Amino acid sequence: MKKDTQARLAEEFRRRHQRKPLLLLANAWDPISAAIVEAAGYEAVATTSGGVAWAIGYRDGEETPWREVVAATARIARAVRLPVTADIEAGYGDTPAQVAQSVRDIIAAGAVGLNLEDGTHDATIPMRGIDESAARIRAAREAAQAEGVPIVINARIDLYLKKIGTEATRFAETVQRGKAYLAAGADCLYPFALADLGVAAELVRALGAPINLVGRPGTPPVADLEAAGVARVSVAAGLTLAAMGRPGAWSRSCGRAAASTYLHPA
Repeated sequence: MKKDTQARLAEEFRRRHQRKPLLLLANAWDPISAAIVEAAGYEAVATTSGGVAWAIGYRDGEETPWREVVAATARIARAVRLPVTADIEAGYGDTPAQVAQSVRDIIAAGAVGLNLEDGTHDATIPMRGIDESAARIRAAREAAQAEGVPIVINARIDLYLKKIGTEATRFAETVQRGKAYLAAGADCLYPFALADLGVAAELVRALGAPINLVGRPGTPPVADLEAAGVARVSVAAGLTLAAMGRPGAWSRSCGRAAASTYLHPA
């Protein structure tokens, strides 16, 4: 893909977060699933780290070799004309400089957006510090600027997923982290596993930025999320699990109401 085309797709993808209806993303894991998502009428394709890993024989959690993640992303990007946003988990790097290299690699693969999470796989230290996480986002933004592709950074905040602190402290720290990540160059904030509509609405008001929620059992209907100001809903590995023969638990409440609606968006 030419850099000017890629830059244009990135800007279009960023603008799409600023208008209604909210942006629905059905996450793909290979070229066929990406092509199905495109044919079904979605406006962008998001990858799922879990789905990509399982499809090529690895477990989720940055266990897939990075070169294979990049290659899988490139195959997906080649298969569609839509913007592609890649789930690169925590950035495949211990340092901001290593995260920056990962961003350069994923841009070269054709992505115009990415997820970057602040959780870790270390049970004793489940979250990176705010300053460290912000530095990683800043490195990602600077790498993208140097490449001439203004990628959309979806900064995942894992406090709700990891159940850190109380409800009150979790919300307060999510706001604190969100503000720091926006200042570092994030475009959208992704409090993964948050399913409370009232809390989501409070976050929208507190942060004044696009919020991404995951659609899965327990997530409020998309119409209610849109009314609360949520800008984006993605299904993570939900579509992969449905394709693997586990649709029941996934389809009851994610998306507008059911999996069939995600496959045929209004």
